[in-house]
Amino acid sequence: MTDRTAENSPGVSLERIAATWWPLAASWLLMSLEGPALSAFVARLADPEIHLAAYGGVVFPMALIIESPIIMLLAASTALSKDWASFAKVRRFMMRASAILTALHALVAFTPLYYVVVRGLIGAPEEVIQPARLGLCIMLPWTWSIAYRRFHQGVLIRFGWSRSVSVGTLVRLLADLAVLACGYAIGTLPGTVVATAAVATGVVSEAAFIGLRARPLIRGPLRQSPPVEPPLTWRDFFAFYVPLAMTSLLSLLMQPIGAAGLSRMPDALSSLATWPVVSGLVFMLRSAGMAYNEVVVALLDEPGAWRNLRRFAGLLAAALSGLLLVLAATPLADFWFRTVSGLNPTLANLAQRAIWYALPIPALTAVYSWYQGVMVHARHTRGITEAVVIFLALTSGLMAAGVAWGGAPGIYVAWAALGIGTLAQTAWLAIRTRPVIRAVRARDT
Repeated sequence: MTDRTAENSPGVSLERIAATWWPLAASWLLMSLEGPALSAFVARLADPEIHLAAYGGVVFPMALIIESPIIMLLAASTALSKDWASFAKVRRFMMRASAILTALHALVAFTPLYYVVVRGLIGAPEEVIQPARLGLCIMLPWTWSIAYRRFHQGVLIRFGWSRSVSVGTLVRLLADLAVLACGYAIGTLPGTVVATAAVATGVVSEAAFIGLRARPLIRGPLRQSPPVEPPLTWRDFFAFYVPLAMTSLLSLLMQPIGAAGLSRMPDALSSLATWPVVSGLVFMLRSAGMAYNEVVVALLDEPGAWRNLRRFAGLLAAALSGLLLVLAATPLADFWFRTVSGLNPTLANLAQRAIWYALPIPALTAVYSWYQGVMVHARHTRGITEAVVIFLALTSGLMAAGVAWGGAPGIYVAWAALGIGTLAQTAWLAIRTRPVIRAVRARDT
């Protein structure tokens, strides 16, 4: 499945874990550059505060919610695409779910339902509603492209071709930058239009590349793989996948809940405009930890692997939040938000203070990915959903308390709530993985 140089050594070496992880981390990192690039270009176009708020506070959260049932196809495909029959079953689900979710996206974007959601539920400022609607219409190809790409990425990871995942993300980023550069050169297009056209072009380009790259594997090693026993049934698949889908849906509900909270707290427009910029920076650091989930799923089969997989998660956690601390405590923060991101002094100062509330989140992401990978590997996915329910309930409650209090800008309350919620989520998953880890340790003795 992957490089077998450490096959006969006790456990799996840290070097091998790093060799499996870094292409995936590079892919996530390249993908995380998309947010800061979009913010930097939009901040330099007309009415940046409105269009940053429209994209980061309405369009992107809504697109994520619509795609949430298919976002865990990467983990599912990595875990299940072991033979042709299983691959075909998961692919059938991917295509049908994508069609349904794309129809839902069109229903929200192109009908009066849009105003019910954005004006009524989210409560977005009036000046961002129309720019956001146009952006959501442009994003129509998003869900199907993401589903197709993540499904085929799982096959590449399962058969040890994880470097192709990184190359695909580079294709996406280059397509993004090409569209952003054209929009900036034209200079008269609304920032929301430029941002969403870039994202739509990028995800379609990446999906096409990943699909082509996976074809030789599908026709060769995958089709030739011996059938798994017992064969994957639809009942088995849904028992495995539904908790994962619920997990992503519940996690991503925090996006519109956050936007609704920010819209109802002090400095609403400034908080909504700053939100995608700070989120982009934090996501860049979280991305390396998010990539670790698939590493655990792919390698935990091997005897003794759990020791170094757990150790690597701890080292990664310390490194990621350490980097964010260095940035927050030095002039690098001012350089990032003013020079790179192009924020005006008022928004840049708001962003610099906000990242202090986000300090624990990158580290918690790495630890959470270790626990989640263990659960996905064991196909005990219900605990993952339980952890996300705790996260969503606690974070939403804290956001509601912030709205009722009204004593601080929403962006501070939002990041503090996310940090506390992620800590509780990780702690619960640590408890739920104990029997699974005990079983893995018993297997290795």
